[in-house]
Amino acid sequence: MGKIYYMMGKSSSGKDTLYREILKRCPRLRKVALYTTRPPREGEKSGVQYYFVGETKLRELEAAGKVVELREYHTIHGIWKYFTVDDGQIDLYHHSYLIIGTLESYEKMQKFYGAENLFPLYIEVDDGERLARAIERERGQAEPKYREMCRRFLADEEDFREENLARLGINRRFENTDIEICLEKIIEEIQNGQL
Repeated sequence: MGKIYYMMGKSSSGKDTLYREILKRCPRLRKVALYTTRPPREGEKSGVQYYFVGETKLRELEAAGKVVELREYHTIHGIWKYFTVDDGQIDLYHHSYLIIGTLESYEKMQKFYGAENLFPLYIEVDDGERLARAIERERGQAEPKYREMCRRFLADEEDFREENLARLGINRRFENTDIEICLEKIIEEIQNGQL
């Protein structure tokens, strides 16, 4: 039986970089492309980082009972939705997976796939470092969205409160100040989970 290794953490904690590197170093892990109604960032491609879909497609998936979990964010650019779809990408009888999500999505995935099948990987970075990384990333965009970056930064403080982490039994943390050390620790945990 496979597992879902569920990576989460506040924005700009390095999840995307860690995710890509873990998939390279653990080739038996499979990735799952989640869905979103937000527009792609520069360089993103549908089916790779996310499936970029419109509201009509989301409504079709909901009507078909395919939406496992859905999160809605009121951004300065409108409402953006992120969601997981039961679209055949996950087969726990044969494979293990690495997914990036939020604490809210982790909880809903636990209910759908069973808590025993999800293994949390919580990434932490000092707030000052996260803010510096977020600013750097936005500066590199053709149209930086600094207000949205700030909204996300502040929303993360609420979402990842200690009591929320404790309620879901997330007590193991991976400090991402040195990416190689962080990767070693995460990969060791995955291997101990008997990938």
